[in-house]
Amino acid sequence: MMMLNKKNSTLLLLGDYFIFALSLLIALVIRGTDVSIWNSFKEHLVAFVFIFFAWSIVFFIAGLYDLQTKILKDKLPSLILNTQFINSGIAVLFFYLVPYFGIAPKTILFLDLLITFILVYVWRINSNIILGSQKKEPAILIGSGEEMRDIFREVNENPKSELNFVMNVDLDKENDFSYIQNLLHKIKYEGVSVMVIDLSDKRIEPILPTLYRQIFSNIKFVGIDNVYENLFNRIPLSFLQYEWFLQNISATHDVFYSLIKRLADIFSAVIIGVIFLVVLPFVVILIKIEDGGSIFYKNKRIGRNNGIIEILKFRSMSEKEKEKITKIGMFLRKTRVDELPQFLCLLLGDISLIGPRPETPELVKVYEEEIPYYNIRHIIKPGLSGWAQIYQENPPKYGVDFNNTKDKLSYDLYYLKNKSIMLDINIGLKTVKELISRRGK
Repeated sequence: MMMLNKKNSTLLLLGDYFIFALSLLIALVIRGTDVSIWNSFKEHLVAFVFIFFAWSIVFFIAGLYDLQTKILKDKLPSLILNTQFINSGIAVLFFYLVPYFGIAPKTILFLDLLITFILVYVWRINSNIILGSQKKEPAILIGSGEEMRDIFREVNENPKSELNFVMNVDLDKENDFSYIQNLLHKIKYEGVSVMVIDLSDKRIEPILPTLYRQIFSNIKFVGIDNVYENLFNRIPLSFLQYEWFLQNISATHDVFYSLIKRLADIFSAVIIGVIFLVVLPFVVILIKIEDGGSIFYKNKRIGRNNGIIEILKFRSMSEKEKEKITKIGMFLRKTRVDELPQFLCLLLGDISLIGPRPETPELVKVYEEEIPYYNIRHIIKPGLSGWAQIYQENPPKYGVDFNNTKDKLSYDLYYLKNKSIMLDINIGLKTVKELISRRGK
């Protein structure tokens, strides 16, 4: 309700499929055929439907269904153009590697890609107007802290928001309850229909009876933590209490989810293992040429239920100079090749493909003492990639970093609360994008 990102993403996807089909039809009309256009369209559509599905996945990986992309217009042309280059390669490979359909539409494919680029761009520009034209509901925000101010700013400045905050009550600045009358006035005369409240703040308790009576005025009440989660894809730590963990976090998993996740881990371990064997001779030679040291590096990490696990990587640090990354090590890290040996940990079940990134025992000990609820991230297996690695702008690097680690924990908590097969697929696809663009964290 708070944001139309999921609904709008679905509408964008459906619009893209319509444009894919329309572009194919227009390409056939321009090209001309010996049979009727409709029969030719049906014949091509049987094959192109697989192409359309692959193209939509490329769009997803590129971020064309993300909220940020839907808002920012300046990046759309280059983003769509880049995806079309990839999509053209996919289409060519499909038609020449899968001759079952009996068509190899060179001219039609070229026209289709060109028309698709134009129409998708026009559709996206206009969809920002169409999808953002819904009437905003007047709302009131009651809370405190930086997270509350982030919500107020993001909602009121975001053209995709369903809400418009007509009043903001900062509990840090209110010494009495004089704001109640102003609040009731706003509700009555500005048609307020939604109230976003930090119910974990004890200072809200005295006015709860007043708020309760507003239920009969058709006011909808929403927890501020849910709004923050929806906007920023993470859980605000300042809003959390033990009750939240009891309601949202569990060590048990759905049997089907656990089975699929384990099978995906094993399958991924096999694929990564094959890549490992291919690059191993080259990495060995390069490491030996540079400093002649050991090839692999073993390190202890905290695994599920605070157990100790060992991870294996290609060595990227100098053995002679502490804290210095070698030249080949820098390349291995940027390309994530240094992590390929971890396929063994993945195969053994010490780590998973998707999950919170494992941390060293030394840092965990420090963070557990200073960051509330930090150890909850160890309730599941750590992962090679995770929600924080995809979304956190400034991840902690080396050594103790409390602020960025708190942010990282907020993303980990989002994953713990919402973990599912679809979320894992989402993270996996976005990880591919990060690896391709070399922006992995």
